[in-house]
Amino acid sequence: VFSKIFSHEALESYLPKIQLVIKDTLRAWSSNPEPINVYHETQKLTFRMAIRVLLGFRIPDEELNRLFEVYQQFVENVFSLPVDLPFSGYRRGIRARETLQKGLEKAIQEKLQNTQGKDYADALDILIESGKEHGKELTMQELKDGTLELIFAAYATTASASTSLIMQLLKHPRVLEKLREELRSKGILHNGCICEGSLRLDNINSLHYLDCVIKEVLRLFTPISGGYRTVLQTFELDGFQIPKGWSVMYSIRDTHDTAPVFKDVDVFDPDRFGQGRSEDKDGRFHYLPFGGGVRTCLGKHLAKLFLKALAIELASTSRFELATRTFPKITLVPVVHPVDGLKVKFFGLDSNQNEILTGTDAMLGATV
Repeated sequence: VFSKIFSHEALESYLPKIQLVIKDTLRAWSSNPEPINVYHETQKLTFRMAIRVLLGFRIPDEELNRLFEVYQQFVENVFSLPVDLPFSGYRRGIRARETLQKGLEKAIQEKLQNTQGKDYADALDILIESGKEHGKELTMQELKDGTLELIFAAYATTASASTSLIMQLLKHPRVLEKLREELRSKGILHNGCICEGSLRLDNINSLHYLDCVIKEVLRLFTPISGGYRTVLQTFELDGFQIPKGWSVMYSIRDTHDTAPVFKDVDVFDPDRFGQGRSEDKDGRFHYLPFGGGVRTCLGKHLAKLFLKALAIELASTSRFELATRTFPKITLVPVVHPVDGLKVKFFGLDSNQNEILTGTDAMLGATV
């Protein structure tokens, strides 16, 4: 099922919807007279993308915002100690999950009843259809569980990587300009705006420097630290015997930090993945932001497509600047993110790359 959900054809159909969600979000960020908290806002963005694009739910914005707050409560308490006491994190997590399940059930029922005006098959459509193909109608509980799993997969790690992307573009304006040059050379960016119909999947996949930028963000700021595997046969590592059946954890972050193929590991350098160097090509397990082996992350192509679409919109339609004196420190728990969320002021741009004044600014300018 998941291979269909994240297939080339599926990604092609998601892409215009992803673009719309990102455009709307950047427009809202740019119209805010105050700096935004990037990490919090990218969480909202990835949640919105999961609800609107992956699941195809037509939930009004106000209800969507309420559902987001409940989902955040659920995620914050999902790893709480299982102590069922009043006011405990565990109890709050259970209550949030129940509220979330009710909201999702309502959205699923409305979706099943209203099939008019659909111009693409979303992930939930594919999930439902797959059940029918195998002669098994999915129960409401199975649909709710599948829905929650899809939201969870698209949410925290993508928000983390999106925040890291914005932070690195702020730190490295030359990288941002090089991205713009590539977009111009490929006929995607012209006179300060994205050419209509130019953002197709094959066009995005042909942007080699953009691919290098996303790879470098994921190398240096891998959202999660590692993963677990079960030992299939006894093996020896540095003189220690690891028995069959044991659970082992592999560290993505330590692998990226110590892999001999990467030169100047602490430096943000997208060109390390360029054709001349290709530092990710030497060896199978030096670069593994999405894990490795048969259990590599199934949603990796969707995550990379989302990050690329975001980078293209940022390079094409926004000007943004750090709203604090210095860049914040990074914390690794529960996923990589800046300790203050990263405070950034966004400015909209018109087709001539001039700042678009907000209503308040325009009024103030008229009185001077």
